[in-house]
Amino acid sequence: MASTSIANKREFYERDERRAMNGVDDTGYQVELFVYDLSRGLAKTMSPALLGKQIEGIWHTGVVAYGREYFFGSGGIESCRQGGTILGDPDKIEELGHSQVPYQLFLEYIFGLGEGNYKPGAYDLLKHNCNNFSDEVSQFLCGHGVPKHILQLPDEVLNTPLGQAVLPLINSLQVTVDDHAPPNHHRPGQPPY
Repeated sequence: MASTSIANKREFYERDERRAMNGVDDTGYQVELFVYDLSRGLAKTMSPALLGKQIEGIWHTGVVAYGREYFFGSGGIESCRQGGTILGDPDKIEELGHSQVPYQLFLEYIFGLGEGNYKPGAYDLLKHNCNNFSDEVSQFLCGHGVPKHILQLPDEVLNTPLGQAVLPLINSLQVTVDDHAPPNHHRPGQPPY
């Protein structure tokens, strides 16, 4: 179970964060994808009846590197301690690889994304979401993206009769960021990142 994995890895994550903050990157950093099912299992159970096919979950992802979790929402790029989002512990943890990218270079990259394609307000639930962000960050850090089934989920749902029927409703929804996020959440320009 993911929560056990996080508890067992807490010391590892904290060590990586200390190494990154102190500029020690001689051995590189482990990069992981935290995967959360926003439906809490309902998508897997109800999708056959609603969509005519089964989907495993409604995925939200964050990239864990340098001891922190990085993710994208309507408020832009944020970071928190691993597993520290309002979603709690992830449902799955995927090993993405090992990165030799120095922490400072990564921060410059993240700040650039936060001022460009992933700035506050740029979020689109179907076309420009947390999973696209995780894919881009994974490409930068490890040279490959996140699993394709995660990126293809919006198209998979939209290619069903119900998906087409609810598309106008989906497009009208705005995901809001909780302004009362715990103090371990940070946005670009607000250290520590």
